[in-house]
Amino acid sequence: MSNTVLVVGSSGTVGSELVALLKARGDVVRTTTSKITSRINEVHLNLLTGEGLKAAFEGVDQAFFLSPAGYTNQDEILLPLIEQAKQQQIKKVVLMSAYGANASEDLPLRKAEIALENSGLTYNIIRPNWFYQNFNSYWIAGILSAGKILVPAGNAKTSFIDARDIAAVAAALLANDDFKNQAFDLTGPESVTHEEVAQVLSEVTGKSISYQDITPEELKTNLTSAGLSVAYADFLNVILGYLHAGYNAQLNQNVQIITGRSATGLRKYAEDYKSAWVG
Repeated sequence: MSNTVLVVGSSGTVGSELVALLKARGDVVRTTTSKITSRINEVHLNLLTGEGLKAAFEGVDQAFFLSPAGYTNQDEILLPLIEQAKQQQIKKVVLMSAYGANASEDLPLRKAEIALENSGLTYNIIRPNWFYQNFNSYWIAGILSAGKILVPAGNAKTSFIDARDIAAVAAALLANDDFKNQAFDLTGPESVTHEEVAQVLSEVTGKSISYQDITPEELKTNLTSAGLSVAYADFLNVILGYLHAGYNAQLNQNVQIITGRSATGLRKYAEDYKSAWVG
C-alpha cells in the first residue's frame, strides 16, 4: 500500500534523491516550493512565514523534514512543521538533522530534535556527516577557478557521506518501523582528509586539484561574496572548527544496517560526479 509522503526540501541535494526513490517504489510524493505553484502534487510552503503550512499536510501519511541551508534558526523553521504533523497525526516523520547536533541541548537543531522526540509521533532522526556533494557545490568555485579545495579544515579526517546514501536511509526508515523512535549518526565507509579528497579528484578528472587550508576569515569572505549571509558564514565556520578539531572522523555502519548495502566511498562519488569538474 502506497503512502502520501510530504518531502520538505524536495529540490535540494538530499530531497531530490529521496523524491526519486519514493516515486520509484510507488509512493505518492508531495513536494514543496516557496513559490506559488499549480503543479500536481506540489504545494506552496513558505518555511519562513508558515504560509501554506496547514494545506501542505492535508492527506499526508508521512513526512521528511529538513531545515534549508542558509539559515541558523533551524528550530524556528522546523518546530511549526513538527507541530502541524502532530495536529494531523501523521504516521511517521523522518527529520534530517546534522552530525553533532546532539552535542548541546541549546543548539537549534537539537531543540527541534527534542520537540519531535516529545511529540508522540513515530519518528526517526538522522544526523549525516559532511556531504561529499559539497565538493561539487559549496567548494566548487575554488576547484574550477584555481584548482584548489579552499577550506579551513587542517589535516583532520572526516567520514564524509554521499547524499544519495542519506536519501536511501530516509526512504528505508519511511518504509518500515523496524527502527522507530531512534536517532542515527550517518557516515561514509572511510575517513579521509581534504588533501586525500583532492588527490582522488585529481586522479579521476585528470586535472591538478589540490587542497589549501585557508583561514576562517578567508572562507567567510568567499562565502559572503557568493551570496551567503554573514550569520550563515559564521555558522559554517563554527561547525568547520569542530571538523578541524577532529570531531567528524568517526565511522559507523548505520547506512549498511538500515539500507542493507554499504555506504558509497570517495572514489565512487568522484567517478559519478566527474562532469561537475571537467565540464
